[in-house]
Amino acid sequence: MALRGVLTAIAAMTALMPASAAARAPLVDRADLDGVINSVMADYIAQSVNHAADDRAAALLIVMNTPGGEMDAMDRIITSLLNSPVPVIVYVAPPGARAASAGLFVAQAADLVAMAPGTNIGSAHPIAGNGADIGGDLGRKVLNDAVARIRDLAASHGRNADWAENAVRNSVNVSAGQAVDLHVADLEATSVSGLLAALDGRHLKRPHGPEVTLNLTGAQVVDQPMPWWQQLLHALVDPNVAYLLMLVAVFGLIAEVSSPGAILPGVAGVICGVLALVSLAGLPVNIAAALLIVFSFVLFVADIKAPTHGILTFGGIVAMLLGSLFLIDTGAVGLGVDPWLVAAGALLSGVLFAFVVRKALGARSRWSAAGAQALEGALGEVRSTLEPAGSVFVAGREWPAVAAIGAGSLARGATVRVTGSEGERLVVTAARPPEGAHPSGS
Repeated sequence: MALRGVLTAIAAMTALMPASAAARAPLVDRADLDGVINSVMADYIAQSVNHAADDRAAALLIVMNTPGGEMDAMDRIITSLLNSPVPVIVYVAPPGARAASAGLFVAQAADLVAMAPGTNIGSAHPIAGNGADIGGDLGRKVLNDAVARIRDLAASHGRNADWAENAVRNSVNVSAGQAVDLHVADLEATSVSGLLAALDGRHLKRPHGPEVTLNLTGAQVVDQPMPWWQQLLHALVDPNVAYLLMLVAVFGLIAEVSSPGAILPGVAGVICGVLALVSLAGLPVNIAAALLIVFSFVLFVADIKAPTHGILTFGGIVAMLLGSLFLIDTGAVGLGVDPWLVAAGALLSGVLFAFVVRKALGARSRWSAAGAQALEGALGEVRSTLEPAGSVFVAGREWPAVAAIGAGSLARGATVRVTGSEGERLVVTAARPPEGAHPSGS
C-alpha cells in the first residue's frame, strides 16, 4: 500500500509538471536607450540582445529617448537589432521623449515601433560633427547613403519608406499620433503594460529572422539596467565632457609647472587628463584636429617665452577654434562639441595665456636692485657647474648665476658667495664658509 501511494504521488507530480510549465508567464527583457547614442550605449544594447536570447525571452523591449548620436554606434545598434534572435520592440517613452536623428534609424531597425502620447520622431538630416550642414560632393554622398539606409530599414519592416526618406532629406518630425497614421510607427500606447496587451497575439514577419507570433499574456517585464560602470562611461563619453576635461587637465598642469609646489592644480590636472583619455577613447577623435589643439598650446607658450605682441596668441586661438570644432568626428548623424563651448574655451585660453600666465611669469622673472643687493654676501651651493654660467642654490631657492671675473670654473657642490647681480643672474665667487657655518642653500 505504501508503495502504491508513492507511485500515485509521483504520477500526480509528473502530470502537473507540464501544466506548471505551460502556466509560466512569458518573459520580456527591458533595456533603456536613454541619452546620446555612443559606443557605450552600443555595447549595452548588444549585451541586452544577448541577455534576452539567453533568457529565451518572448521579446526585447527597448524604451527610447534620444536626441541622436554617433554614426558608428548607431550602425552597431542597428546590426544588433537586425540580428536579434528574439523580436525587438522599440517604445518611444515617456511623454516628452523623442527618437531623433540616429534614434529614427534605430527605431526603424526594430520589429515593432510604439510611441507614447506626447513623443515625437524624425529630424534625421545628415550633419557634421559640429552640427553644421555637410556640403559639396561629400554632403551628397553622405545624404544618399543615409537615404538608402533608412528606406531599406523602413520598407523591410513594412513601414513608410517615403516619409522616412523625407525625414532624412528635410528633417521633418511628427508626433506619436501622426507617426501611426503615416505608418512610421506601428501603434500608440500609454504604458508598457498597455503596449504588451495590445501586442499579444500579433504575428510578425521578421525580415532577418523566422516569423513569430507574440505570446505576451501576463508577460513578466524584467529590467536589464545599464551597470553603474557603464553609466559612468556613458556620462564621460560625451564630446562636451571630454573637451572640458581636456581643458582642465591642460590648465591644471600648466599651473603646476608655473607655480612649483602648488600640488592641487597638478593633481587635478592629472586626474582630469586620465578621465579625458578615457572619454576620448570612446569617441571617434579626428587626429588632425587633436594635433591642432596641441599646436595651439605650443603657440601660447611660445608667445610667453618670446613675446610677439600677441601674434602667436592669436594664431593659437585660431588653431584651437579649428581643432575644437572638428575634434570629435561623430559622422553624419552625430553630435560634436558645442560651438559655444568651443568659443568659450578658446577665448578663456587666449585670455589666460595673454594676460594671467604672462604676468605671473613676468613677475617671477623680474628682479629688483634692492632684492639683488639683499643677497650680496650670502653663501650658497653650486647646483649646475658655472662655466662661467649655471645655477646656484641660495636663500631657499635655485637661481641662475654666473662666475665672477677671475673666479674660473666653479664645480657642482662648491660653496660660493654672492658678490652682486648681472641682469637676471647672480654673480658669485668661490668661498670657504666660516668654521661651523653652512651655506645658505643647506
